[in-house]
Amino acid sequence: MNKEKFKILFVCMGNICRSPTAEGVFRFQAAQRGMQDLFEIDSAGTHAYHVGEPPDSRSQVAAMKKGIDLSNQRARQIDESDFYYYDYIFAMDAKNLANLKMLCPSQHQHKLALILDNVEGTRGKSVPDPYFSGDFNNTLTMVNDAVACFFKKNNPIFNKIGEI
Repeated sequence: MNKEKFKILFVCMGNICRSPTAEGVFRFQAAQRGMQDLFEIDSAGTHAYHVGEPPDSRSQVAAMKKGIDLSNQRARQIDESDFYYYDYIFAMDAKNLANLKMLCPSQHQHKLALILDNVEGTRGKSVPDPYFSGDFNNTLTMVNDAVACFFKKNNPIFNKIGEI
């Protein structure tokens, strides 16, 4: 039986707003589908501004309203080893994707994408940073839609895990 997990990393700038929200939403949706054991999920930032800090309290409040608990997460900066380890690395915006492409070894560039590339009609678009705008509910909605589309698009692949 194949026990390999799909490893997914979500990345924004500081790892306190968008990427921890995406991590929490993905965990939540995987659990709702009974697929939580198929994935290893994490998030990181391209910058080290908030290493060790919990997600922004406003992100936590928006997520908790939907039953998603982000409180156990802690910010970290992306490391070169992440490019080798993770199967999918989703950036929240074009600037962070560009930063990831500069850091990522060429043989792993295919793992990089924008999270909204999963949603039809939003290819190349970014999830706006709510840190200054305060629109954490919109961030949660956009990420929720992207994760749902990711599951829908990849469900046949995920269902094969665990088969003999």
